[in-house]
Amino acid sequence: MNIQAEKIEIMRMILDTDNPTILESVKNIFAKSATTDFWDTLPQEQKEDILQGIKDIENGDIVDYEDFIKQYR
Repeated sequence: MNIQAEKIEIMRMILDTDNPTILESVKNIFAKSATTDFWDTLPQEQKEDILQGIKDIENGDIVDYEDFIKQYR
C-alpha cells in the first residue's frame, strides 16, 4: 500500500470512530511529533561537536575513511 492510500485509510478510520480515547491519542501523537525535534534533546556539548564537524567538512578538513582505518589495523 502506498503512502497516499495509507493516509486515506487512516482518515477513514478517524472519521468512522466515536471513541474519544482514540481521537485524543491521535491528537497527542501529532502534538508530540510537532514539538519534539531531536536537536533540542541533545546536550550542548554534542551540538557543538556536530556543528564543529560540519564546519570541518565545509572547510575540507576531512580524512578518507580507508586512510583512517589503516592507522588502527
